[in-house]
Amino acid sequence: MALLFLLGCAFFPLCFAGLCWGLQNQTNLQMERQEAVLVASKLVSSVQAIMASTAGYIVSTSCKHIIDDQHWLSSAYTQFAVPYFIYDIYAMFLCHWHKHQVKGHGGEDGTPRALGSTWAVVRGYLHKEFLMVLHHAAMVLVCFPLSVVWRQGKGDFFLGCMLMAEVSTPFVCLGKILIQYKQQHTLLHKVNGALMLLSFLCCRVLLFPYLYWAYGRHAGLPLLSVPLAIPAHVNLGAALLLAPQLYWFFLICRGACRLFRPRGSPPPSPCQTQD
Repeated sequence: MALLFLLGCAFFPLCFAGLCWGLQNQTNLQMERQEAVLVASKLVSSVQAIMASTAGYIVSTSCKHIIDDQHWLSSAYTQFAVPYFIYDIYAMFLCHWHKHQVKGHGGEDGTPRALGSTWAVVRGYLHKEFLMVLHHAAMVLVCFPLSVVWRQGKGDFFLGCMLMAEVSTPFVCLGKILIQYKQQHTLLHKVNGALMLLSFLCCRVLLFPYLYWAYGRHAGLPLLSVPLAIPAHVNLGAALLLAPQLYWFFLICRGACRLFRPRGSPPPSPCQTQD
């Protein structure tokens, strides 16, 4: 367990640092530091998402009995991936930091002019990314201990399905990179937006009804009877995990309404409400 955790602690930061260096020094790219940090962070997130969803697919398709069957990847990848969430909090802060510097709040050498400015950046980051930081902290402090200790080897199928929620992440990352380069009106951005909407709906929102349905089929219960047949704390945990997904899905839908609205047309619905 410790070896996999330490491997994850080294893997994600080293990938980020290597990508930043390559994006800034590669002859055909030579990105500015701000651009390199953003693109590198999204590439690392996409790599993690591909690994997680692949591991999740292998685990979920290998477990024929959804309660008792086990697969070594379920615990191995969980231990390896936990450091990613810690790293990503820092990577998101770096992206926010460099945006702050570009807006002219830093000194001539790119450093903050005063300690108060540093705390202002930190407060701005936590205000903007509060839900994501809370989500990542919960993954490390709550979900990881529960998946390793509380499960006691049961339910690898469900854990595998949860890992497959990361299928939508590469589309989210590509969308942010395209926005950074002001490519919102390109065909690529529209196609990516549609794929992001579909994958997020299927793999993050509809995932929870599917898990309830899968348990109901296993236990011989109709879908609507499953919440009453399982412990209350399981329902509470599922609700807490689903709540931010619904909020983010609302934001994606609102963005999709803006993206596919004909130019020059008035805002026809509440999904175009301002931020």
